[in-house]
Amino acid sequence: MNTENRNATRAHSLKHGHAKRGLQSPEYNTWRNIKKRCFNPNNPKFPDYGGRGITICSEWRDSFAAFLRDMKLRPQGYSIHRIDNDGNYEPGNCRWASRNEQDRNKRNSHYLEFDGQRKVLADWAKELGMDKGALLGKLKKGHTLEELFTLQTPMAA
Repeated sequence: MNTENRNATRAHSLKHGHAKRGLQSPEYNTWRNIKKRCFNPNNPKFPDYGGRGITICSEWRDSFAAFLRDMKLRPQGYSIHRIDNDGNYEPGNCRWASRNEQDRNKRNSHYLEFDGQRKVLADWAKELGMDKGALLGKLKKGHTLEELFTLQTPMAA
């Protein structure tokens, strides 16, 4: 790396303080990866993000400092989460979330309504004390959540 590039990298690192000796902070890596998913057609995740119109607000796109100001430090074990899965990366639609929370906000999440409540299949399975695969199997066989909740004894598969 020539001196000019090294100085530019050093200045950028000092600017936000989230890069040190070639290692970036989790927040910086998140910001950089969001940009790749949204803007780089060669990124393997582009079809699920930029390819379907998901973008990043101009303030965050142009400034890691603005992203960090709005998102704060990432809690251990958490990742960036868009509250509206079809919405953009922007303040008000992003938060840090656990893997469990992330799993409940996917395009392929299977939601069911019962007794005035709308929950993902995994949450209903947990309430029933069964594996989500077992619950899905029972539903595919024609059983309803109402039947499953009102049974006194476990159903035979």
